[in-house]
Amino acid sequence: MAEGLDPKTGRPIFKDGGRPGDPSAMEGSKGEVVVAQPAFLGGKNWMPMAYSQDTGLFYVPSNEWSMDIWNEPVSYKKGAAFLGAGFTIKPANDDYIGVLRAIDPKTGKEVWRYENTAPLWGGVMTTAGNLVFTGTPEGYLKAFDAKTGEELYKFNTGSGVVGTPVTWTMDGEQYVSVASGWGGAVPLWGGEVAKVVKDFNQGGMVWTFKLPKDRVASN
Repeated sequence: MAEGLDPKTGRPIFKDGGRPGDPSAMEGSKGEVVVAQPAFLGGKNWMPMAYSQDTGLFYVPSNEWSMDIWNEPVSYKKGAAFLGAGFTIKPANDDYIGVLRAIDPKTGKEVWRYENTAPLWGGVMTTAGNLVFTGTPEGYLKAFDAKTGEELYKFNTGSGVVGTPVTWTMDGEQYVSVASGWGGAVPLWGGEVAKVVKDFNQGGMVWTFKLPKDRVASN
């Protein structure tokens, strides 16, 4: 944990008690545990956000989770994750981990949000028809009103969505396609977060949906 940067060295100024303890200073082989938020998977990780020229808002998939982290002797095993420490990832809230935020870049303020029980690990897409699409680990492709955040549509694809929806047109009709197949880093780390996603279905499909006429982008 840092409270700022040293202007001369550029190094973090660490807070007292904010770093995992030295195992050799403790009984046994496990150092003092500290809580870090967000967890090392990041509050905003690789999953792509989107921007709408019509609303002027960014739509940002994010996750609110923390982790207990401690120093302990850790051996390197080829092909396995190696972080050099022990950790347990856990939700930061009782009812949700994932948060889709609409953010005004001019003010930095949150305009609306959608809270999801499981982590949001897929990307976001906006359309000129003022729709925001994203998928959830529970398997849903969801469409929101880009201005208000109202959930307008959802469809369960049968497996978690960790990709980004795309849109395309053919013969004057507009379509949205998304890949469905649960996986990625989230199920691998154990702890309380893994309990949330442990029963999700595996899969491997592409779904395509046709937009209604009143939501098709103008030519």
